[in-house]
Amino acid sequence: MEQNFEKTRIIQELVPGREVTLAHVIASPDYDIFSQLSVHREKERDPCAVGIINVSPGDAALILADIAAKASGISVGLADRESGSLIITGTVSEVETSVTEALRYAGEKLSLATCAVTKT
Repeated sequence: MEQNFEKTRIIQELVPGREVTLAHVIASPDYDIFSQLSVHREKERDPCAVGIINVSPGDAALILADIAAKASGISVGLADRESGSLIITGTVSEVETSVTEALRYAGEKLSLATCAVTKT
């Protein structure tokens, strides 16, 4: 009996959307998280938070970094236009304010679809 083995060809393609896919605030993260993120932290006991935003198109991460920095006294740990990742640090209130303002700007001025801000 003859068997017919056809090969299936699958083509996967990434089509960048116009959206913020992640907006998260980590309040008082474990000290080891900073080394994983390659973000500098002065003292182990400093009150702090980390904000993470992922946006498409990736170049918008630079715009949102600027908006976040102007909204409060945060520091930009990473703004990667290739991946669309933005990592910010500061106090919990500074990071929450900056993430919220960056999302507002993304939705209102850049016409991007936005997600809810989550927090741990």
